[in-house]
Amino acid sequence: MFSKLQKASDKARIFWQHKGKASCCVFLRHLSMTKKSSKVQALYDLCNKTFTPSGTPPPSSQAIQRLSSLLDTVGPADVGLKEEHSDDDRGHGFFGLTELNRVARWAQPISYLDIYECDSFTMCIFCFPTSAVIPLHDHPRMTVFSKVLYGSLHVKAYDWVEPAQIRESKGPSSFPVRLAKLAVDKVLTAPCGTTVLYAKSGGNLHCFTAVTPCAMLDILSPPYREEAGRKCTYYHDYPYSTFSARNGMEIIDGKEEDYAWLAEIETPDDLYMRQGKYAGPAIQV
Repeated sequence: MFSKLQKASDKARIFWQHKGKASCCVFLRHLSMTKKSSKVQALYDLCNKTFTPSGTPPPSSQAIQRLSSLLDTVGPADVGLKEEHSDDDRGHGFFGLTELNRVARWAQPISYLDIYECDSFTMCIFCFPTSAVIPLHDHPRMTVFSKVLYGSLHVKAYDWVEPAQIRESKGPSSFPVRLAKLAVDKVLTAPCGTTVLYAKSGGNLHCFTAVTPCAMLDILSPPYREEAGRKCTYYHDYPYSTFSARNGMEIIDGKEEDYAWLAEIETPDDLYMRQGKYAGPAIQV
């Protein structure tokens, strides 16, 4: 009787040992997969949990901080990019280029790399040659995360003044202008932190100028959708004095240099952009 019980006990012990080893192997495989999971995959997973197709409710401050902190760790190699250098720009940058060089740079396109897009968000990369410009444009009812991956990029951004202040220009080609306040005017040089703009703050209307060859990773939520009222509109900014002096208008908050009048324009003809191929880690949806 004891012998039978002993054999049964031994079988049970062996069974649980094997089961424990199997569980341990599964756990180790999971750990290994987690370690191998790319930062791009982690970004996708976090975006998928955070954003909605309608953009409502907007992401919480905690969610924005989590995503910004993750983006802060992303470098060119994480998205399949190699940092570009230009011998022409060494020691000169955007402000030191000759007019001839500048024209040559403008002839080079900005590359747009599509990483992932769904109804809730877009993940993409812009690769700029020196002096390339994405003109002043808006992100209606959107939250946008931007991370400079390499190089230097000048950012100039505005927010609308509320309540809206609109003026009509005079003359045969009259057009309405709306008052905006400067939110950002600086050069971002990698490595640097993630910038975030919101529907009504943080510089929802912005333009980019490449000081050196550079690349920027963008996450937009929700994405542009014209049928949903999220159409990209381009603007030209005029100094505050252009339309204020004739109306006797006074600045209440800040200096004159902090304000500009923005006029809606057609998509600029010199916006030269081409579709590039994303070569980073694939996303598992």
